[in-house]
Amino acid sequence: MSDTKYETHEHDVLIIGAGGAGLRAAIEASNEKVSVGLVCKSLLGKAHTVMAEGGVAAAMGNVEPKDNWKVHFRDTMKGGRYLNQWRMAQLHAMEAPDRVNELEEWGALFDRTADGRILQRNFGGHKYPRLAHVGDRTGLEMIRTLQQHGVHLGIKVYMECTVSRLLVDGDKIRGAFGYWRENGRFVLFKAKSIVIATGGIGRMFKINSNSWECTGDGQALAYLAGAELMDMEFMQFHPTGMVWPPSVRGTLITEGVRGEGGTLRNKDGKRIMFDYIPELYASDTAPTEAEADQWLRESTSGVSSNAKRTPDLLPRDIVARAIHSEVKAGRGSPHGGVFLDIATRRSAEDIKRKLPAMYHQFKELGDVDITKEPMEVGPTAHYTMGGIRVDSDTQETRIKGLFAAGECSAGMHGSNRLGGNSLSDLLVFGRIAGLHAANYAKTAPAPTSNEGEVKAAAREALEPFNRTDGENPFLLHEELKDAMQKHVGIIRTEAELEAGLAALEKLKARVNNIKVEDNRHFNSAWHQSLDMRNMLINAEAMCRAAITRKESRGGHAREDYPDQDKGHWSKVNIVSSLKNGAMEIAEVPLPPVPADIQKVLEEG
Repeated sequence: MSDTKYETHEHDVLIIGAGGAGLRAAIEASNEKVSVGLVCKSLLGKAHTVMAEGGVAAAMGNVEPKDNWKVHFRDTMKGGRYLNQWRMAQLHAMEAPDRVNELEEWGALFDRTADGRILQRNFGGHKYPRLAHVGDRTGLEMIRTLQQHGVHLGIKVYMECTVSRLLVDGDKIRGAFGYWRENGRFVLFKAKSIVIATGGIGRMFKINSNSWECTGDGQALAYLAGAELMDMEFMQFHPTGMVWPPSVRGTLITEGVRGEGGTLRNKDGKRIMFDYIPELYASDTAPTEAEADQWLRESTSGVSSNAKRTPDLLPRDIVARAIHSEVKAGRGSPHGGVFLDIATRRSAEDIKRKLPAMYHQFKELGDVDITKEPMEVGPTAHYTMGGIRVDSDTQETRIKGLFAAGECSAGMHGSNRLGGNSLSDLLVFGRIAGLHAANYAKTAPAPTSNEGEVKAAAREALEPFNRTDGENPFLLHEELKDAMQKHVGIIRTEAELEAGLAALEKLKARVNNIKVEDNRHFNSAWHQSLDMRNMLINAEAMCRAAITRKESRGGHAREDYPDQDKGHWSKVNIVSSLKNGAMEIAEVPLPPVPADIQKVLEEG
């Protein structure tokens, strides 16, 4: 096959990805009166952001007046084990309340307090009730609001379009090349600046909570264009995914269930989390079940009590490893998880009102009535803290004019993300990326295209059609998921990681020999072949970084190095880049924390 014809579109700013970060970036860029194009792999409104359930973390102080940006900042840094880019965590904590209020002004319908303010709920790792929410469908409301507001600004949307290559001129961005998923026809986007907002990488794990789009496209595109990846060893395994039936294993169960009083129990009915409170959280977590119950009664009745915490709401990395340990010790539920019980804490009416999506999810998918019986839950690959390395103040990569925001970028969350921080991350850094991309475009020269570069991108995309024999991309994807689940999962060792890297090297050679049949129309095998390239880049970066970091921290747990290092590894980020056709790993010192910010950290 040799048809390399393509259509062309030109914009000042091109946004790749139409989830929360992409939509917020597009809105901000459009407000700057520049031409904005928005490319999405799926249909508009189908972004993975709609799956975010629990709420948006912002220190609004509507339930606990003591809450403020400094407390939120400290919680975020503590949750990330202080490997966060401090400036990103600061900006996030300071700006999140404005972004939530902005959503409300644009039409978002949040749950309310008795006196009419936006209601906030408890969530893991947050000192105070902080998550503004819409039942357990917050992400859906966010996308609805951003989408309606953005479309009215005249943003040009390109749906069901996959970008296969970024086009660069030296160290400057000049466009993107891709194809329409419906008919396979090529499309060239000329742009002065580009914002990548393509989301996560979870589809490279066998048990995951991610939708089909989450194949690490933006991370791989940026890496191949010359940008860097950072913190790729840190993968968050959400502690509560469905474990039964097998057809829905990994499907997310919101942390809001535990925020509303749900407790984790083993097969003997014992609450498990009191045995897994780490020293870092011992001072603000209830030492007894009775005290935790008292805190729960007070907090859910509207009375603020931050003196004691329930360990069921410890950060996700701690809870996920606790569940893993219980199952490994033979104390798990019948299908390889533990029990999450909300029925004994809340009335059926409360559960259906506060957790409607969870009620229907279990009723329809698992034939379980959560108002009467416990859920079976277990860890599921959920969120990557790593991604494209960006400047904290502008979200720009080392490629001029190339920006990134949301889950595909790195730095904000350190080694572990607190629940609810993802949605406020999308809003805060989507806005910042869109603003700076627009400002860059205002002074950048008109983009030009290199015909040879474009034709090379087209030939690369068509290679799977031109082979007489080769590999099946769907079978290769299954092998990748098995390898990552087995070797680079929730608990890691040097030997397992080395075995995983060897498996990835073999897969790389086979992916370069994928054979695709038929034509380009609705060809899912072709789509999968391109996704495999991207997932393998992310998988290799994760595996190499995990081998390099010889400690356990946040979303990276090494059985052979079980302790969190207080020396070298507490002071460096691991950065991956493409050099001479191979992946290079570097240890980059964390930026120094200014005295005034250090004082804020020490206040807590």
